[in-house]
Amino acid sequence: MRKRPAVAAAAALAGALSFLAAAPAQAAEYHSALKIRGVQYDAPGRDSNRCSSGNTHQEYLTIKNYSSATINLKGYVVKDATGNRFTFTAGHYLQPGDYVKLRGGHGTDSDRYNVVYRDNCNFLWNNDRDTIYLYKPSGSRSDVHSYTKSGSDSDGDGYIRYHR
Repeated sequence: MRKRPAVAAAAALAGALSFLAAAPAQAAEYHSALKIRGVQYDAPGRDSNRCSSGNTHQEYLTIKNYSSATINLKGYVVKDATGNRFTFTAGHYLQPGDYVKLRGGHGTDSDRYNVVYRDNCNFLWNNDRDTIYLYKPSGSRSDVHSYTKSGSDSDGDGYIRYHR
């Protein structure tokens, strides 16, 4: 009779441990201070990556600080599924609740207007589907989202919201 309670306790412990083993992947993303708030993955109009007259500046990623502390974006990395990447090389400080739009094209970075330009006229996000990764300076993942035009963009405007 003593074996049954021990077996039941071992089974309960194994179930709890399997739950805990699965939790960190979700918890790491959920508790991240910086998250991808949304993406304008398909710039309005016909795509043109010409630096002088193109519309890559209308494609952007919004990153928001969901913590209660100021965060410096220096060293954070944004990547897509094929490995195209952008690294925040300069200090850009996000106050709690603040956001930044990472835009394509060329322009003047501004804390006041919450914008950083990639200084690259090529589009970063695919119009049909892609995965967006946000990495901390340490190399650990801060947030990740995948999308498909047909499955994620219900109104077809080229913008997807992930977090409020």
